[in-house]
Amino acid sequence: MKNTLIVLIGLLTVSLLSGQTAGKSAGLGKAQPESNQDLNIRAYIELLRTDVKTGKSQVMGQVMQLDADQATKFWPIYKRFETDLAAIGDRLVGLIKDYANSYDKMTPTVAEDLGNRLLDVERDRNALKRKYFGEFKGALDAITATRFLQVENQLEKLIDLQIAASLPVIQ
Repeated sequence: MKNTLIVLIGLLTVSLLSGQTAGKSAGLGKAQPESNQDLNIRAYIELLRTDVKTGKSQVMGQVMQLDADQATKFWPIYKRFETDLAAIGDRLVGLIKDYANSYDKMTPTVAEDLGNRLLDVERDRNALKRKYFGEFKGALDAITATRFLQVENQLEKLIDLQIAASLPVIQ
């Protein structure tokens, strides 16, 4: 059950991610070797990321309704945004794995750590959107930048709902 939960959660978090670093952090910059299960999860995530990234870009392109000049300015900024968002997504994957690994032996200390880390991810994700909102506004205009923010927020909320619906509530 626990392994199934980890795989399911890992697959759902794919939607937030467009890339992930190799190796598992052990803290203080050290890397631990990955288990076969971790490698399998990573392989599934990488496979699905390609499709999700393409699908997300297609939705963004359709809804943004950019002319050729706007597209020339928009897509390089969006690509940088997705790269930066992937780093935050990596942290979310780690958080979800830690939640799954701690679920059966949850303590108040672990729960507090997980809650604080989730709030940090949300804060950093919003700060990233604020940063890129400014870049889009500077390169294009406020209306286009706000449209980007609307579409990104809608996609983010759909993805977050998928993930949240798959996570069991702490007992």
